[in-house]
Amino acid sequence: MKAIQVDRTGGPEVLLFKDVPIPEPGPNEVLVKIDAIGLNYIDTYHRTGLYPLDLPFIPGLEAAGTVAALGTDATDFRPGDLVAYAGVPGSYAEFVAAPQERLVRLPDGVDAAAGAAAMLQGMTSHYLVHSTCNVLEGDTVLIHAAAGGVGLTLVQMAKMRGARVIGTVSTEEKAQLARGAGADEIIRYTEQDFEAEVSRLTDGRGVHVVYDSVGKTTWEKSMNCLSPRGYLVLFGNASGPVPPVDPLLLSRLGSIFLTRPTLVDYTATREELLLRADDVLGWIQTGKLSLRIDRTLPLSDAREAHRLLEGRLTTGKVLLIP
Repeated sequence: MKAIQVDRTGGPEVLLFKDVPIPEPGPNEVLVKIDAIGLNYIDTYHRTGLYPLDLPFIPGLEAAGTVAALGTDATDFRPGDLVAYAGVPGSYAEFVAAPQERLVRLPDGVDAAAGAAAMLQGMTSHYLVHSTCNVLEGDTVLIHAAAGGVGLTLVQMAKMRGARVIGTVSTEEKAQLARGAGADEIIRYTEQDFEAEVSRLTDGRGVHVVYDSVGKTTWEKSMNCLSPRGYLVLFGNASGPVPPVDPLLLSRLGSIFLTRPTLVDYTATREELLLRADDVLGWIQTGKLSLRIDRTLPLSDAREAHRLLEGRLTTGKVLLIP
């Protein structure tokens, strides 16, 4: 099969399009013929070695496709089932052997492209607003990169919870997308100081939670945007990792909370995975949640996809097609 393989860490040039063997499903695994692959920022962290993996490896954690074969003890699915997943490595490929407990059957009306676009970013948004910080009606939240893949779903889910949403974006095009997703206020961080604007928009009270996927260049001002006992939720490092933080800073800023969550810990059991996936896919099926697929590219163009993502030249989701 064709796949992308990384033999050494580095820039997009280390993504090699090559032939590799089709994986054999283990006893509790399902062989999935991949129809669409979700591109995520974590893929770039694996490629650069920020989140190290054993070399060589096939990147990618999210995809959707058709069940092609079953391992000896895999009884939950049948050949031909349309399935999706997040958190299964080796997804930049034509086939993947996935543990059956990580797979979700797609409901009627939700195709492979939507499944690949929804799983990682949709479930991430779900746990961020329902579990990491349980957003309540009347809360005010700040969402960085509000027109990104997670940003657009996060805006929508925060609005479902009854929150007032302030989003930061870089361009007017992205501002329009974030407003279309439901953001109440937009800050153009390329032209405005977002910390000062948050203070103005909240009459100096600050926000209940900041969802920060940018990291190094935003975290300090994000902390300053919080109301007492507010939450700084760092769930990405688009500008680089955050340096060590003195815990006393949390008390000086009003007994605030700092957390660095990951999806794997919020889908640790089959029950929790299905709860989140069923909500997200059900909202897509009924039209309550809208997905924006920015573009689709052939798997062989993975290098270009990474360049676009890291250059902040995408809005919404990018898919790779084997």
